[in-house]
Amino acid sequence: MSDYGNNISGGEILSSKTRRSSGKAAAARRLAAVAIGKTDTGLGGVYRRLSARIGNARAVTPTARKIAALFCITLRYGVEYVDPGAAYYEECYRQRVLNDLPRRAESLRYVL
Repeated sequence: MSDYGNNISGGEILSSKTRRSSGKAAAARRLAAVAIGKTDTGLGGVYRRLSARIGNARAVTPTARKIAALFCITLRYGVEYVDPGAAYYEECYRQRVLNDLPRRAESLRYVL
């Protein structure tokens, strides 16, 4: 059974897809996501990390969604966006990986 792009069986989501959009705003966000992937900003770092994991074509959608979320927060609350930079995102990612190492080592029956 499909529910808004999700294949659900027994209440469990088996797979999900982002629905296609032909809107001009969505196209502009996707174009911005591709362009921002080439910059040395925090969002560029997010795009590059996603594209390394899932590929360039699939990394566009979540990056465009992140741009849309930041845009909405800026419009709704008047909060000025301050880019923390790619180094900040890389350091956060590095800390996540380091914090996850003991659990992964234990699951593979290694002792650190």
